[in-house]
Amino acid sequence: MELSVKYLGLTLAHPLMTGASPFVDDLARVKRLEDAGASAITMHSLFEEQISGEEVATVRATETHANSSGEASSYLPDPPDFHLGPDEYLEQLRKLKKAVRVPVIASLNGTTRGGWLRYAKLMQEAGADALELNVYDLATDVETRGDAVEERMISVVKAVKKEVSIPVAVKLSPFYSSLANLAGQLDQAGVDGLVLFNRFYQPDINVEELEVERSLQLSTSFELPLRLRWLAILSGRVRPSLAVTGGVHTPADVIKAIMAGAHAVQLVSALLQRGPEYLRVLRGEMARFLEEHDYESLDQMRGSMDLLACPDPKAYERANYMHILQSWKF
Repeated sequence: MELSVKYLGLTLAHPLMTGASPFVDDLARVKRLEDAGASAITMHSLFEEQISGEEVATVRATETHANSSGEASSYLPDPPDFHLGPDEYLEQLRKLKKAVRVPVIASLNGTTRGGWLRYAKLMQEAGADALELNVYDLATDVETRGDAVEERMISVVKAVKKEVSIPVAVKLSPFYSSLANLAGQLDQAGVDGLVLFNRFYQPDINVEELEVERSLQLSTSFELPLRLRWLAILSGRVRPSLAVTGGVHTPADVIKAIMAGAHAVQLVSALLQRGPEYLRVLRGEMARFLEEHDYESLDQMRGSMDLLACPDPKAYERANYMHILQSWKF
């Protein structure tokens, strides 16, 4: 059974890879992922704020207080709660490349054009096989237009593409007024892949302490249908590879994502809950399904239920909304 796939121009043994996660901070865990069969490893993001913050701190330390007493130790603020700073991130990337044989995809997260973009090239020089660019911008200013947000994204993407020769994927959120059009613009900008979708950890409110609280909620299969819809809509209509991330937990989830058009399936929550070895289960069940349904390869199955190929394309569009609203039986 042929399970190999092309993703971002890279040949992967199969589509099951890790998404951005804290797994990569520990080499032993990464080796477990490779041994369990992960076809590629995606690092968590290095954030624009980390890079900019470190640069500001360095300037303050070397210039602002150049003539101050050497005993003054409180000029620099406490570092943010990031496990890997910019230099440590690049060093960890180098270690990962030495430790594993599968492709390693670095991740860069930011929203504006600036000096932090040079880290794309530094990641390439450190050995990254590809770059996943996360440019989600939470527009809280009531004066900011939606097209301005998209224009900033395209500008950042084009700048990164000029910096590197390795493949670049863009990790998107579903919160755009015309996601299909944005995907087309990114296609024209030369991106090599689209990752659907970023998950956001929404704040909660502690009503007793009157505080905004952060909470970590792992994904469930309930989140997958949104991703299936947009995979199916974009499949065969844009050039970049398509990856799904968020909501993939069961063998059926994997099959659905590929039928909708995914070239790669990124896993995080399922592996955090079940351990890296769960990759073997998913790969085995995927192969079994293909054999039982007389598929000769994943390529044959991919996109078989996308908007262009499925027997009822209206199910992905507005008609589905109308039918669902009338489907409840009292």
